[in-house]
Amino acid sequence: MHRYDWILLAIPVALIGGWLVGMLTPVPMEYGMATGFALATPFVYDAMFRNPPLPASDVQRVTVAVVWHALLILLLIVALW
Repeated sequence: MHRYDWILLAIPVALIGGWLVGMLTPVPMEYGMATGFALATPFVYDAMFRNPPLPASDVQRVTVAVVWHALLILLLIVALW
């Protein structure tokens, strides 16, 4: 497997792991999912900004980064509300 295959595997593993923590433990689902998003964020950052597999326009990168962080912030707000 190549580096990007591992990154593409790590992102859903982090998200599913957060979901499982919320489902199988007394930890509230919002905290589990927020943790999953927080754990997946470095992998997304690495794949998009540090070592992107294909050259992409800056607009595409910024759009994806804004959407990803908006979801993360929204989930944190819901979790802490």
